[in-house]
Amino acid sequence: MIIPLLILVPFVASLFVPLLYTYVHSKKIGWLVLPFPLILFIFLCFQIPKLGAGDSLFYTIHWLHAANIHFTTHLDGLSMILGLLITGMGTLVVMYSIYYLSEREALGRFYMYLLLFMGSMLGVVFSDNVLVLYVFWELTSVSSFLLIAFWHQRKNSRAGAKKAMLITVTGGVGMLVGFLMMHQMTGTYSIQEMIGMAGTLPAETLFVPAMLLILLGAFTKSAQFPFHIWLPDAMEAPTPVSAYLHSATMVKAGIYLVARFIPVFGESELWFYSVTFVGLITLFWGSFNAVRQNDLKALLAYSTISQLGLIMSLLGIGSAAMLNLPGVDKTLYTAAAFAGLFHLINHSTFKGALFMIIGIVDHELGTRDIRKLGGLAIFMPITFSIALAGSFSMAGLPPFNGFLSKELFLEASLAVQQLALPGVHVWIPIVAWVASVLTFVYCMIIVFQTFFGRQQQQPAWVDRGAHDPQPGMLLAPSVLGVMIVALFFFPNVLAKWIVQPAMGAIYPSFGNPETLVPHIAAWHGFTPAFWMTIGIILFGAVLYIFLPQWRRVYTIAPFSWRIDTIYTLLLMQLEGNSYHLTNKYMTGHLHRYFTYIMLFFIAMMGTALSLVWRLAFNFSEDSVVTLNEYILVFVMMIAALAILFVKSRLIAILLNGVLGFTVAFLFVVLRAPDLALTQIVVETVTTVLFLLTFRFMPDWKKETPRRPVKMLNIFIAVASGLIVILTALIVQGNRLFEPISKYFEDAKTLTGGGNIVNAILGDFRAFDTMLEIVVLFIGGLGVYVLIRLKDKKGGDQNEDQ
Repeated sequence: MIIPLLILVPFVASLFVPLLYTYVHSKKIGWLVLPFPLILFIFLCFQIPKLGAGDSLFYTIHWLHAANIHFTTHLDGLSMILGLLITGMGTLVVMYSIYYLSEREALGRFYMYLLLFMGSMLGVVFSDNVLVLYVFWELTSVSSFLLIAFWHQRKNSRAGAKKAMLITVTGGVGMLVGFLMMHQMTGTYSIQEMIGMAGTLPAETLFVPAMLLILLGAFTKSAQFPFHIWLPDAMEAPTPVSAYLHSATMVKAGIYLVARFIPVFGESELWFYSVTFVGLITLFWGSFNAVRQNDLKALLAYSTISQLGLIMSLLGIGSAAMLNLPGVDKTLYTAAAFAGLFHLINHSTFKGALFMIIGIVDHELGTRDIRKLGGLAIFMPITFSIALAGSFSMAGLPPFNGFLSKELFLEASLAVQQLALPGVHVWIPIVAWVASVLTFVYCMIIVFQTFFGRQQQQPAWVDRGAHDPQPGMLLAPSVLGVMIVALFFFPNVLAKWIVQPAMGAIYPSFGNPETLVPHIAAWHGFTPAFWMTIGIILFGAVLYIFLPQWRRVYTIAPFSWRIDTIYTLLLMQLEGNSYHLTNKYMTGHLHRYFTYIMLFFIAMMGTALSLVWRLAFNFSEDSVVTLNEYILVFVMMIAALAILFVKSRLIAILLNGVLGFTVAFLFVVLRAPDLALTQIVVETVTTVLFLLTFRFMPDWKKETPRRPVKMLNIFIAVASGLIVILTALIVQGNRLFEPISKYFEDAKTLTGGGNIVNAILGDFRAFDTMLEIVVLFIGGLGVYVLIRLKDKKGGDQNEDQ
């Protein structure tokens, strides 16, 4: 029961944040939120020994038995990594935001959104049921939309939130279809049960479509090429949001999904090619575009895209261990997956620290433009030290943790030479090396152009002054900076207790996960990876020195092309077409709206009647129709037809009343006095309201419609009536189950009520009746408010409203 509570705690806490915000000082609300992620993080830390011993925690809350949908949670090594990142980084981000955000901000709303996102992410990584996972998956999109658009008064914030929402939700819908296909093949919604059936799935017809659709969801969420365009625009969010969502958590959801489904799809070469090459393209394109940025946050956005591509490519290479290829040393490729998980943790540390540092620079100096910065190292020594550690770690330099995972990445790119797959052994090492060189260049830009050197323009700190912020704002990035260095010196502690159980989750059929974890060391001798690193440093340094000379390459096609332009043109086209299409049918004429509705009804039901249902009728069990019933039905028909031909509004209203009161008499004949009384009351009220309403309307000038319109009206009326009659007769003659009325006939025994109608309303559907009463009450309250409103001028009118 503990794991579901871990998911629910942030949701419950988010409900109380707005309430607390109204009673406490605005700056104190962050301190009240801080314990929630901290307690969750500490609890997960206590579970590490259990997972290290090979255990995993399952808990199921039974829900929809008929559909086999249950709230099943699963805590294993893989979900533990993400859980620690979500809660640990969540704690540091909340701490950072307390000092970063102003008291004038809507802090209650901010922390409510943040907790909603935290709970949604925990739901994604702890859910074993794919449909429940999908619900939380889309909740992350919704909550991230709210966080990105937190400064909603800014046009760019709204546009960035919309772009992130459209792309990630579209991919999520495709992923849902993939999950449904998996259920069609396996008969289960459980991920662990799907993994157990993995050996039989490749022969299924839906295997490849399901795989590609699930990858679509993963690629869109983790900003893989060409879906990466949402991430730079999402940088319009406050820096704490960027540090949390776009470095450590949300963008890692797609990484998690790919790692989780490696046991299911890893035996497919298409999976290997898709994940590996999409990751490598993303790695290169992100690093290439990061170099050209002048905004530090935009540079970090593209570097995040690049690093996500690196992790994705490592998981793709790691899936090669699942391929049934002769003469392949599987440990070389399991080491790639290990490197991916290790770098996933390292990336969260150095990228989270860098986002916070860039936020500090912007907070203190009012700008993130590299051209307005420079020479800050002497004025902001602590800030510079953390930025140096984060940047050099991302560049893959010792003594920082990024160096270790970068070396493992280079070794994995060289290991693919053993695979007998076309093009793999050549392109993967080349792309990996080139992207690493570009990564080195943009890391040097962060360090040297921000904290050293000359300013291209008037430096921002001339007027405002440059200095380190208050200690509280430096606490969170300092913790991450310490981790960057500590993980370099003690990487195997992390590997044994955190990464090793996750390797067992990725390769459940490979036996003891201890054999899948290589020993991490800073020095492996003069290996090919070492010489690649030397080449990266030397060539990267040359490129950085001559950056102004070759940076003009970005103005030359195809390097000047942007996928974002395609998105903008496509969105504009869709909006324009939607606008014109909407104007075609939203004409303001009620007659046309009813025409559209009824034609759709006729088309859908007519198709169903002709293709699906059996046109069979059974009148053997029907009751005998009496003379009184014939007379009442005849009166109803005459009244309904007469309304069409009368020219007086008053007579039309009265005929409509005749129709309604005749229905009430029919209820009396059929021995339903309660229904008859209700019908009489309703009909009386509506008739009076009709009369009152039409008294204030202009004179009725009944226009004779054109002949085509009249014929269409006749067709709609006759066809709708026939379809309703046929549907009723088919249902009456093709009963598949015992009528529910048989159950209600025993109402006196079940409820003690002698009136079956009252028993149904008061007992069998009590909640339904109660909600109907609530709806009527709200409607009546709204009418009362509208009646009480009085037109006033100026400020009095605004106050009254």
